[in-house]
Amino acid sequence: MNLSALVAPEQLALVYEMMAHTMAGTPAPTYELAIVTKSGHRVTLEVRSRLLSRAGQPVGVQSIVRDVTERHRLEAQLRQAQKMEAVGTLAGGIAHDFNNILGAILGYTDLALDTISPDSQTRRDLQQVLAASGRDKELVQHILTFSRRTEQERQPVQLHLLVKEVLSLLRAALPATITLRYTLDDRAGRVLADSTQIHQVLLNLCTNSAHAMRDTMGVLEVCLDACEITADMAAVSLPLKPGPYLRLTVRDTGHGMPPEVVEHIFEPFFTTKDAGEGTGLGLAVAHGIVASHGGAITVASTPEQGTTFEVYLPRSDQAVAAAVGPEEPIPTGSECILFVDDENTLARVGQAALVRLGYKVVIHTSSLAALETFRAAPECFDLVITDYTMPHMTGESLARELRRIRPDIPIILCTGFSHTMTAEKANALGIDAFCMKPLLFRDLGMVIRQVLVQRAAHQG
Repeated sequence: MNLSALVAPEQLALVYEMMAHTMAGTPAPTYELAIVTKSGHRVTLEVRSRLLSRAGQPVGVQSIVRDVTERHRLEAQLRQAQKMEAVGTLAGGIAHDFNNILGAILGYTDLALDTISPDSQTRRDLQQVLAASGRDKELVQHILTFSRRTEQERQPVQLHLLVKEVLSLLRAALPATITLRYTLDDRAGRVLADSTQIHQVLLNLCTNSAHAMRDTMGVLEVCLDACEITADMAAVSLPLKPGPYLRLTVRDTGHGMPPEVVEHIFEPFFTTKDAGEGTGLGLAVAHGIVASHGGAITVASTPEQGTTFEVYLPRSDQAVAAAVGPEEPIPTGSECILFVDDENTLARVGQAALVRLGYKVVIHTSSLAALETFRAAPECFDLVITDYTMPHMTGESLARELRRIRPDIPIILCTGFSHTMTAEKANALGIDAFCMKPLLFRDLGMVIRQVLVQRAAHQG
């Protein structure tokens, strides 16, 4: 490697100093030199020298120079991947603990509401607590986006509602120098999607746009409309099948990008941000998510004028499942339920709620103690509700042991978060219902009746 052709004279001096150490017989460790070459590229050179001698006399120095830029890049990628895995694990732990806290807040608020007259100011105040806790529950689901290892089942999504939700979260994080504007067509239609993944796409695009305007004033504009992709458009500019689509546009007035940067922005680990400010994964992940949904994402950018991203997702005619109206009465019952949760507060609020619904309840905060109680009188119980993550014996293991004692016992498995347990796995294990915590009493009451009715029909 011709160093003089590659490296500036002042940087060569450092290499020559190292070689002089070698000539003097002093140790010369491997030396790394981070430089900007005469052609403007950033590289890292590894220089290793050794003394050449003949008959015991030094006759010269041999230097080996290697470009280790790629090795450093791969090491940085590995460190970043490990850090993201740690963040995912941490997010799961936070979600689990936070869901337990929310479970107690939602549970006791629900209990209090059931005892207060409809026209009471206290009731209206508690309803605000319930609404705020519901938003916190949704926030936990967004946190879990970072730690989810598998896709959720795709469902019909009213995209304008999801976009509003993301923008409401984003607004608080934007600096006052950035103006947020949006135009959302609430008649645009639906898409068949994993809502948390689409949430992630929009959040990535918006945070990138905000970053491009953080040092100046600017406008972040988000638009949603319906469009039709014709065969000519698909053949010329968009890798899409012809048909109806929803188009999500994210536009900023930031510093923009030159064509040579735009060409690479969807590549994994490519970033123009400073060290510690970006992973280089956001746009690559967004591109992969959109493509997996049968859509496409495009970008147009002009330096000093701004950037526009357009996301196209196939429109779906599948109807959104109707939500249960709040006025519908909560189903009640008189059966005996074994309720197991290692969090004492959740066990107590669960007991209070189920008693309020008419059930007889035996609670345990130890899965081992619950198993012994059940073993002593298995025919006394009509249903078991158990948490999944518990010390000594998980809810899955407890369910297996209960079924060995009494194969027909209905079991509902609940969890605030788990990397290993899913609704599909629970179903494969023969669990009657799998629920994500925190649960409102209305939801719990309905799933209990559903499980008991289905089990009775199956046995009949």
